[in-house]
Amino acid sequence: MASVLVAAGLWQVLTATDARLWLRFDRLPTLDEIAAEAARQLATPVYVLDLLQSLIRILTGFGLATVAGVAAGVALGRSARTRDVLLPLLEVVRPIPAIALVPVAILLFPTDEQGIVFITFVAAFFPIAVSTRHAVRALPTLFEDAVRTLGGARRHVLWHVVLPGILPGVFGGLSVGIGVAWICVISAEMISGEFGVGYRTWQAYTLVDYPAVIVGMATIGLLGWLTSAAVELVGRRITRWLPRGERTTT
Repeated sequence: MASVLVAAGLWQVLTATDARLWLRFDRLPTLDEIAAEAARQLATPVYVLDLLQSLIRILTGFGLATVAGVAAGVALGRSARTRDVLLPLLEVVRPIPAIALVPVAILLFPTDEQGIVFITFVAAFFPIAVSTRHAVRALPTLFEDAVRTLGGARRHVLWHVVLPGILPGVFGGLSVGIGVAWICVISAEMISGEFGVGYRTWQAYTLVDYPAVIVGMATIGLLGWLTSAAVELVGRRITRWLPRGERTTT
């Protein structure tokens, strides 16, 4: 928290003194103005509605991307035929920024809400799928050979070797995916949303309400931090069986 407090204190000093050190801090609101705007928004039901709407969108898209990304990553890592069929298509689509698919989502889906969830899904899907695929490919074949030698079938290898073994790689992809998903869902809300933190932040910008813009930015950052921390916490709990490095004290 010390680094956050130092940054906030520096912001207050530069904005309160109207500093113009090449960067024009005299145009930015002070912490007092931002805090007053935050208190005003917290007292309104619209702020809570925007929070819930953005969370529903991110959790829906990210949840679907987790299931599809892990399944696709395992299939690509385990099956040569699947790689031959799907990998060229996925590699062509993967470099396209998810936010660039907004026009397609608007035309494709009957409601804007479904389109925003689709954009969030696409943004999170590829980091998860790629990390899962590489995790599968990195598994030592010794473990699978041992299960096969003991009479295990493919389902035993998948359940007892592949899925536990790829968990660290999967959660690495999930951490990246949740961050990218937040970037894209906020951008999609700015373009085609009617509710949500991104929509409200962009609306404040068009109205030249800069304290509300900063409140929206801070809300986005806080939501992203909390969801990323939740993913990492779940990952640590699920992979408690992994060996950890000893912490040394001096």
